[in-house]
Amino acid sequence: MAPGIASGIRIHDEKAHRRASQPRDSPMNALEHQLQYPFGETMPEPGARQQVAPGVYWLRMPLPFALDHINLWLVRDRVDGRDGWTVIDCGITNDTIKAHWETVFANELEGLPVLRVLVTHCHPDHVGLAHWLCQRWDARLWMSLGDYMSARVMGGGNGVGSNAGGDFAASHFARHGLADPDSLEKLRARKSYYATLVPDLPTQYRRLMDGDTVTMGADPAAASWRVITGFGHAPEHVALYNAELKVLISGDMVLPRISTNVSVFDMEPEANPLALYLRSLDRYQDLPEDTLVLPSHGRPFRNLQTRIGQLREHHVERLAETRAACAEKPCSARDIVDVIFRRQFDIHQMTFAMGEALAHLHVLWHAGELRRATDDDGIIRFRANG
Repeated sequence: MAPGIASGIRIHDEKAHRRASQPRDSPMNALEHQLQYPFGETMPEPGARQQVAPGVYWLRMPLPFALDHINLWLVRDRVDGRDGWTVIDCGITNDTIKAHWETVFANELEGLPVLRVLVTHCHPDHVGLAHWLCQRWDARLWMSLGDYMSARVMGGGNGVGSNAGGDFAASHFARHGLADPDSLEKLRARKSYYATLVPDLPTQYRRLMDGDTVTMGADPAAASWRVITGFGHAPEHVALYNAELKVLISGDMVLPRISTNVSVFDMEPEANPLALYLRSLDRYQDLPEDTLVLPSHGRPFRNLQTRIGQLREHHVERLAETRAACAEKPCSARDIVDVIFRRQFDIHQMTFAMGEALAHLHVLWHAGELRRATDDDGIIRFRANG
């Protein structure tokens, strides 16, 4: 399996930040210090749980990628008169992660069953083991329509919409300046990438929609979770907010340390996902600053509105760099990768770097600041208007 990111969602990871050896007063560390981590460096070992709120527990599973972990959540629950647990997100299909789940089942469920499996979105590290968990416990999958259907399409094994590889992805990135024959051949060879990590999906599910209230918790006084859908990172990403507990299960929409990957991929080549993502952040503006955020990667944190401001400023800076580069000369997405990232990537990481570079170009193109044209070499380049 190629190294990289299970879900194809981001191009920086927690360990990479730690390896950067930046001074403590550097901008990155200054941003980090603006967040509060209530559990410090304490994290659960794989196969063990750690309580983060009444009836809410943190699981942390390894991933064999540059982004080397995913946070999953257990909520003590009561469904249709039965006591048990709701699992939120699953991990990829992987024997190691299955073994860790079996340890959880044996030691951490207090002899109670899993009653349902709720998945925030369709990326492999979130939905990969949903079929196994649902079958193992005869539990229902809960998911948004957009992400359930996207997972079905991407799991077809022919590379359609897989983003990380296949003929369609290779053609898409070639049009946007990825000219290296070896890289393109590696992309074409990855037709079954998604299907390997998500080999199956439950044939039935229960649909989650924006504004829904999910009753989830053993204590009726603190069991109401509001569904907040978000866009740009995934088709219809589900986050969950509990006002009584002041807890947000944010999935990949709001992360500490790293920014959520927002990319233009081959299935929707004229998309404007960064604009969708930034608008989606507005949906968290009414949540308190001291909300406990439970992200899919990194550590639980507080100072939610501070973090949202940091994410917005990050994209303002990247857009300014993209705008300036295109004012100097016509630029492809591959050109912009070197402008906004300035580091080397393997082919897997490069697909997401290019997807994000293209997302920044598309914000400016859709806004009329840039125009695009296919040049004689078949590559699409963006030029400043005026």
